[in-house]
Amino acid sequence: MDMKLEVIVLPVTDVDRAKEFYSKLGWRLDADFTINELCRLVQFTPPGSSCSIQFGLGLTSATPGSIQSLFLVVKDIESARAELIAHGVKVSGVFHCSEGFACMFADNGERVSGPQPERRIGQTFVTFSDIDGNGWLVQEMPKRLPGRVTGNTAYTSLNDLTEAMIRASKAHGEHEKRIGHEDVNWAKWYAEYMIKEQSGEELPK
Repeated sequence: MDMKLEVIVLPVTDVDRAKEFYSKLGWRLDADFTINELCRLVQFTPPGSSCSIQFGLGLTSATPGSIQSLFLVVKDIESARAELIAHGVKVSGVFHCSEGFACMFADNGERVSGPQPERRIGQTFVTFSDIDGNGWLVQEMPKRLPGRVTGNTAYTSLNDLTEAMIRASKAHGEHEKRIGHEDVNWAKWYAEYMIKEQSGEELPK
């Protein structure tokens, strides 16, 4: 049975203030409804994400600002940082850990300024917090490690699918140069390339 994590609840002090913050990020507003005077639910979804956040009244007893290290995964950390800054968010500089992944979590390992020197997958980050101090960690993941994506391949946004098709098209052009003729089975080659790219497997030649 598939079990899909779809919502994370954030504790906030002021619902409207939090709504304004996430609206300015450009995240999609999915819901804002009041059940009664003690219960209100607001839901946002980051661009391209299958998981949403909720906050409001009567949703959680956690202390506002107590949720930390919420992961946002991006393909290009510099572009993501620039976009966040453009939306008025105070963002950390790009950093990596002096050793392994420990420094992703506050006060656990040394954070070194700049991207991971060898640009190892998943080891370059920035951080920011929302208006209440709930902490977000943005992780650069240009491609997935092998075995991390299973089951049906899915693209969560038009932009993701478009970029995947462009990469497949360029790779297929090189493939046709190697074989010296037009590949009549190009659709199958595209499909195999896109599936293997997303799952982190070795790409077709």
